[in-house]
Order: sequence, then structure tokens, then C-alpha cells
Amino acid sequence: MAATLKDIAQKLGISITTVSRGLAGYSDVSEITRQRIKQTAAELGYQPNLTARRLKKQRTDTLGFILPTFGPRFSDPFFSEFIAGIGNKAAEHEYDLLVSTHAPHSEDEKRAYARATQRGWVDGLIVIRTREQDARIQHLSAHNFPFVVFGRTNLETDYPFVDEDGAAGMRLITEHFIELGHRRIGFILPPMDLMFSKFRLQGFQDAMADNDLPIEPEWIVTGDLTQRGGAEVVEELLSIRPRLTAVICGNDLMAIGAINRIQQHGLQVGKDIAIAGFDDIPTAAYANPSLTTVAQPIYDIGWRTCEMLIDLINGRSLEQRHVLLTPQLVVRASSGTAIH
Repeated sequence: MAATLKDIAQKLGISITTVSRGLAGYSDVSEITRQRIKQTAAELGYQPNLTARRLKKQRTDTLGFILPTFGPRFSDPFFSEFIAGIGNKAAEHEYDLLVSTHAPHSEDEKRAYARATQRGWVDGLIVIRTREQDARIQHLSAHNFPFVVFGRTNLETDYPFVDEDGAAGMRLITEHFIELGHRRIGFILPPMDLMFSKFRLQGFQDAMADNDLPIEPEWIVTGDLTQRGGAEVVEELLSIRPRLTAVICGNDLMAIGAINRIQQHGLQVGKDIAIAGFDDIPTAAYANPSLTTVAQPIYDIGWRTCEMLIDLINGRSLEQRHVLLTPQLVVRASSGTAIH
């Protein structure tokens, strides 16, 4: 016969209500008691009736993440790290994670968010790759639907978010290259409809201006956040004369693509030209040469956004509603002293 909540309560000498709330993760049950309840439940082979529990709570115990990408690019290490952080935190609290992909700004994406709020197939959503006036955030706020965002916008709407200070991070890279003697520095932007792209561009521009260095219009080009995109657009920067001595890329994938293309031109990265990225994805340390970048704790951000979302779903107040992380510069072999 299957173990029940009553069996667990009797063995521990506590009430059935305490057992139920402990298994559900309520904060009014101490962490020590919750662990004792979980351990005893495992020893007795207790299996919750998930269907009944979900019907009673009127919840799905499922979190949603709609990946805004052109095609199913789960191989992108940025998204892989972020989803791993969300998924592991969700599993810790016995939530499932439902992931879907839709092209940004598309009608399919709009319908996906409408289904989430109207049909109740998830208890809350995590939003990523924010836009200046983000219609997704406006929609979720208007429907009072639980959500947490990785990123910021220019919306006046107040919403919970986690983000890294991209302007400060890009300033760190730019000043690092300036200290190495670089004066002609190119920049490969992410798509400008993304809010983080605006922050990173601002950091680059501010650092150059503070050091009385010019930025010619042709020194800034736009890529699509992929290795292929980085390889393609760096060609434009390589054609500039006199040659640029450094190129900063808006993310690591574009930087790795740029490195490969630069080497095909017979140039040595770190000696003839310096390259930097942003994110510190796992492959950045193993690029050839290893990539100077700004570390963004992608896994931890996924973990934290998920933790905040679960708190919101369960009616708990957030310790911090707006979390802005301080960036860290990681200097590797792709940096190099400028050759004039």
C-alpha cells in the first residue's frame, strides 16, 4: 500500500498540514523540518498524486520559457547555460520546465504569450533578450501574470528582473584595450532591437569619449550573435585602412567567428590585432587563442530568475526585485599590445 501524508506525519510526530506544506516548499516550515519531511517521504516511498495536487492548487507546477530565436538553436552555449540554470532550480522545487522557440517580434511569438496567459498551461514565465518597449512584458503585466525578466527595458512598468551591467562591462573591455595602447578600435554590435546591445554600445562610446578617442562610423558594424555572423561582418572591419588594431564583439560567439576569419587572412590574433567578446561562455576559454571577455554568470542568472519566479507564484515577497550584477573582465590571449 502506498505511503500517505498521514504516514509521514505519524513517523515524524508532526501534523499532516505541516507535512503537506513542507513538501510544497512553504517558507513557514523551517528548512530543517522540510529536509526531515523529504527524507522520510523518500524512505517510505511516498509518491504525491500530482494531478490531484495540481487541481486543488489550480496550478500546473510548470514554468515556461519562450526562446526568442530564429530556429531551434539549443546548441547555442548561452541558451544552454541559461536553460540549465532554470531547469535545475525548477527541479529542486519539483517544477517542470516547458521550453518553446519562436522568432522574435513574430505573430507566433505573440500567440505563444497569449496562450500562456489565457490557457494557463504554465504558472509563470521567464523572459529574455529584452527590447526597448517590450510588448511581451507589457502583455504579461496587463494580465497580472507571474514573470521574471533577464534584462531591462525603457518601459515605465515596474517588473522583477536580473541583469548584468552591460555598459560597465563594455567599458571594462574598452579601457583594457586603451591601456594596451589601442586607439583604433572597431565594434561588432548585436542587433540593435535588443536592449542589451544599446547598453553595450553606450559603454564602448563612453570609454572612448572619456579618453578623447574618436569613433569613425565605419568602425561600428552589426552582427547577428552567431559565429557565422561574426566572421562575415569582421570582413568589413578588416578592409578599413589604416587597419584597426582591436575589435570588440558584442558576444563571444561573434568574437570566435571573427577570430577564425581574421586568421584566414593570415593575421595573428593577440599580436596583429586584439579581439574581445562578452559573456564568457564555456568555449571562450578554449578558443584559439583563448578569448578575452566579460564574465556573465549565465547559469546563475537562470537559477536566480527561476528562484524569483517560484517565489512570486507562491505569493512570497522578493528580497530584491531589481538585481543588477557587477561585470568582471577576464583577460586571455586574444588581448595584445597595439602595433602602431
